[in-house]
Amino acid sequence: MKEEQVILVNEKDEQIGLMPKMEAHEKAVLHRAFSVFIFNSNNQLMLQQRAASKYHSPLLWANTCCSHQRNGESNLEAGKRRLQEEMGFVCELEEKTSFIYKAPFDNGLTEHELDHIMVGFYNDNPIINREEVEAYKWMDVEDVKKDIISNPKIYTEWFKIIFENFYDFIKQ
Repeated sequence: MKEEQVILVNEKDEQIGLMPKMEAHEKAVLHRAFSVFIFNSNNQLMLQQRAASKYHSPLLWANTCCSHQRNGESNLEAGKRRLQEEMGFVCELEEKTSFIYKAPFDNGLTEHELDHIMVGFYNDNPIINREEVEAYKWMDVEDVKKDIISNPKIYTEWFKIIFENFYDFIKQ
């Protein structure tokens, strides 16, 4: 299977090339990504625990899903695709904001992403893809914020950054 390509971008989110995903993470090259946050009618956020087999951040808790856009794919198309692939459902998404972050990992890889935050609503339980997701849970947003402070080591770096800096964009 051909390795997935990521879209290399400049700080204005203008595409400047493509690169294999692992190479981009090895070289810490800025590339486009997205993070999806799904809420239910009780204003609870669906969190996912990343699968044990993930190449970085295994078994850590994160937002509902996240990944990289494919060449020619819009942010919303990518978010819906990955939501279906990881969580087994699709819903309408709304883009909220974007930001750049850089987070090195213990395994020598680095996430350097221009991350697009999207929000959607869904009231049923997901049908998780066990190759991608270990578990899921619904949590009140305020409880998530408090738990990140109390237990920062169980959450992914990007999830903590989003909650610290972009909380107002995701809370409902």
